Amino acid sequence: MKTLGLIGGMSWESTAEYYRIINQGVRACLGPKASAKLALWSFDFAEIAALQAAGDWPALDALMVDAARRLEAAGAEALVICTNTMHKCAPAIAAACQLPLLHIADPTAQALKADGHTKVALLGTAFTMEQAFYRARLEEQHGLEVLIPRAEDRAEVHRVIYEELVAGRIEDTSREAYRAVIARLVARGATAIILGCTEIMLLVGPEDSPVPLYDTTRLHAEAAVAAALA
Repeated sequence: MKTLGLIGGMSWESTAEYYRIINQGVRACLGPKASAKLALWSFDFAEIAALQAAGDWPALDALMVDAARRLEAAGAEALVICTNTMHKCAPAIAAACQLPLLHIADPTAQALKADGHTKVALLGTAFTMEQAFYRARLEEQHGLEVLIPRAEDRAEVHRVIYEELVAGRIEDTSREAYRAVIARLVARGATAIILGCTEIMLLVGPEDSPVPLYDTTRLHAEAAVAAALA
């Protein structure tokens, strides 16, 4: 079994899900006493969120590279960034660290294509929905057509993530808002919805959508198990 290096804490609410899913996956494969070999670097998300809001991505690149190097020094053999948005820093990590990096968009796209989806919608932070680093990978490397919500819907999806979900708050009114956003995306032709923020699965589930939801947290964590046991 390879040792996985988890870059987490962004937020810890979803990092805890990674820890649970990866360990459950290893136990299912190797037996009831088995658990994953993991090294975890967990950020103070307040520091990360402040730099995101300021648009200081060079500083964020530096922090993420430092985390990757610390995990490599701790014995990690592969890296998992436990968040969608901070995959914006994946090129900097890949350039500075020799460890293989399991990109969250890849197992998500593979699952969508395996199920026959080609026109999908993406929910996530404003960074993930609006910038090219995530959508372009889905479109250019995997051939998917990716829809994003309209501007006012993007603002509400982003607000709920940063004001509620990262703080562990689950609000019924926000669930209803997400349901409405999903319905509008389905009306535009999306046959599946990517939950492209690792906290969104805390708020909505299959019962909230008329089309399948693809939880990037679970797909990424399950791919990490496969990589660790390969």
